[in-house]
Amino acid sequence: MTQIQTPPQHGWAYRRIVLPILALLRRGATPEKLAWSLAAGVLIGLNPILGSTTLLCLAVAFLFRLNIVASQITNHLAYPLQIILLIPFIRLGSRIFQTAEMPLSAKDLLHAARTGPLQLARDLWLWESHALVVWAVLAAVLTPILALALTPILRRLLTRVQQHDYPIVPL
Repeated sequence: MTQIQTPPQHGWAYRRIVLPILALLRRGATPEKLAWSLAAGVLIGLNPILGSTTLLCLAVAFLFRLNIVASQITNHLAYPLQIILLIPFIRLGSRIFQTAEMPLSAKDLLHAARTGPLQLARDLWLWESHALVVWAVLAAVLTPILALALTPILRRLLTRVQQHDYPIVPL
């Protein structure tokens, strides 16, 4: 009696992250270009200006001829980290540029909005701009490091793809 082997059931992360990267490798994307695309997407995704990452990631991918699909995948995966790191970026920017710290309580923010809305808007722009500078410096340093770390992993993955050695992720 022969046993029929059922195809493996892969999880969400495998279907949404690994399979698109495998498809890009099968279509001829080089591990180096793919590594830079993934690294740029992650670090652009950490940008402290909410709502700007998709367009910024598209612009950088176009400008540096990176893989748009790969950079957008990691850009969108980084969204929870963007939210988590928003306040630390603002706090670090305030410390580095020696400006007043942003009040984080709702009561203080509402009071500032009622008493001086224009001043609050100016302060918010100042805090955001300082956070953006901190992020830009970190991104400039970490993007090449992450790309260099991802390149050998993607080379091994390409070898497995070329040998049709599946599944890539153990069941």
